[in-house]
Amino acid sequence: MKNTNKQADESVPQTVTEFIKLQNDGQSIQIGFTDQKVSPHAGLATFAGFLQWHRVMGLLTGILPHQPKSNYALKPAEIALGYLAGVLAGAKKLAQVAYLRTDPALPALLHIKRVASQSTLSRFFARFNGAAVNLRTFDALWQWCVQRLTSRPGGYTLDLDTTQLLHEEAHQRQGVRTGHTPLGTKRCYNPMIGFLAEAKLVVGFWLRPGNTATFNNVVAFTLAILGRLPGYIRIGLVRADSGFCCEEWLQLLEARDLPYIVVGKLYRPIRSLLLRQQVWQPTEVTGTEVAEVLTQEWSWARARRLVLVRHHLEEKNRPAGKRLLEVPGYGYQVFITSLGPLVPAIEVWRRYNGRAGCECVIKELDAHFGLPQLCLKGFWASEAALSLAVLSYNLCMLFQRHLGWLDRVSAGTLRFRLFTTGGTLSRTGGLTTIRLAVPSEHRAWWRALFEKIRCPFPNCNAVEQWP
Repeated sequence: MKNTNKQADESVPQTVTEFIKLQNDGQSIQIGFTDQKVSPHAGLATFAGFLQWHRVMGLLTGILPHQPKSNYALKPAEIALGYLAGVLAGAKKLAQVAYLRTDPALPALLHIKRVASQSTLSRFFARFNGAAVNLRTFDALWQWCVQRLTSRPGGYTLDLDTTQLLHEEAHQRQGVRTGHTPLGTKRCYNPMIGFLAEAKLVVGFWLRPGNTATFNNVVAFTLAILGRLPGYIRIGLVRADSGFCCEEWLQLLEARDLPYIVVGKLYRPIRSLLLRQQVWQPTEVTGTEVAEVLTQEWSWARARRLVLVRHHLEEKNRPAGKRLLEVPGYGYQVFITSLGPLVPAIEVWRRYNGRAGCECVIKELDAHFGLPQLCLKGFWASEAALSLAVLSYNLCMLFQRHLGWLDRVSAGTLRFRLFTTGGTLSRTGGLTTIRLAVPSEHRAWWRALFEKIRCPFPNCNAVEQWP
């Protein structure tokens, strides 16, 4: 006997199904199914328009190696574009990217055959099997990103940093080694990242094994970044943490007349300077005093300016600097700088504090672009997957610049405002049609977005960040 508690869903053009009833606080909710092509990521049409405006498909086609011989195989550019869209949609693993194959709108939006499967993605990244192929591919992509920027009168600030990507369970992955992390000794990667602070844009990413010394390859990494900058992009200041503090790196910046501020390592000679220093100058910052000395360490080829900063911990709302057992109650910071005496010591400290923006970028990459989760079997394959994820972050930043947004928003905010907007896919008049599920009061804002993206030339007509 047929169950009389179920009703038929006969809405057109849906197929006839049976409703599933759910009770919710005394109310009944009917759940049915539809054969309509519905996409939860139809809002990615805005980003797809941006990619078409910048001809990103052609860029990837000309750069990515290993073109397939079969006409039925996905082209590398199609695989990469589907991967980038998957990361922007929130995927943090290859399996999650492959799950987007069920989305009917993405191939039409991106002009690709289909989103690659997990096995196809694994084979694609496995083709990146050496430093040479990675450098040829991603140096060109980082250079393309920088070329989207305009010059600044004072130049850009180049921030260099290292981070740790923990993979404690990845015992069979190349390059995952035991190293020092903020959480103790853990199995990890230890990549280097370079940023242009004012644009919040990544201009370099190198993966390193977890047990790599902090100063390993910092000179080559910096040379690679400087070599890919166009002539109109000037560097006004270089900032870096103590991992970059080595004589060869300092000499490189001085030879190129690049002003720098780098954190000094609190080894015994520097600690002796702090303990011997008796003349501390108070500042307008509560609980902070400064001093400066001109000194030459035993490994330095010349004398350099050191800015010493002392924080009285009782007067600070949060921990500041590193503590010394010999002087309790204070936190210390040491900066090595090529800025002359016309820049006061407290101003050197303030200029370095602006580097906190790059820490926010690293947190953004970790939280929204899957850097801590992406770990493939091969080391160079992992670097390629991570580099493309970082490229998706850059495209996200350039997308906001294209819309004229001065205040950047996170990828999570973009997903809620734009990318996860639902829509239906159909054929109307022989054309692929996507209808976005947008409230009527927001549609004028969406039209303004598409008008800005479709405009064939750059203009200064910014779009509001929210209707």
